Amino acid sequence: MWAIKTIIMKEEKKRILTERAQELRRNATPWENKLWYEFLRDYEIPVHRQRVRGSYILDFYCSKAKLAIELDGGGHYTDDQKKHDDARTAELNSKGIEVMRFCNLDIDTNFYEVCSAIDKRIKEKIKA
Repeated sequence: MWAIKTIIMKEEKKRILTERAQELRRNATPWENKLWYEFLRDYEIPVHRQRVRGSYILDFYCSKAKLAIELDGGGHYTDDQKKHDDARTAELNSKGIEVMRFCNLDIDTNFYEVCSAIDKRIKEKIKA
């Protein structure tokens, strides 16, 4: 009986995360939209946005490279949020997923460099 309840709880959690990911796609930030529509959507290697992986929703995820791309707004620079982000990154790393983080200001001021860094890392990881 316990195993059945655990399975049901996991399925419910996945359903809730999937619904939240859909909501986040519909209500993306301007920086997420810029990176998506001006670079990642038509990138030569598939990249997905607001992808559920384990207990987390990743801003962007390339499954072929096992690479998450996260855009951090101002809220990510508080001590509590930094600890949460570090724990999240450590857990994803333990599952073989590398995390690249960029701040929204990078999207505004260094867009070409952000895209180049992402492109380079995806291609390096696929070759490895």
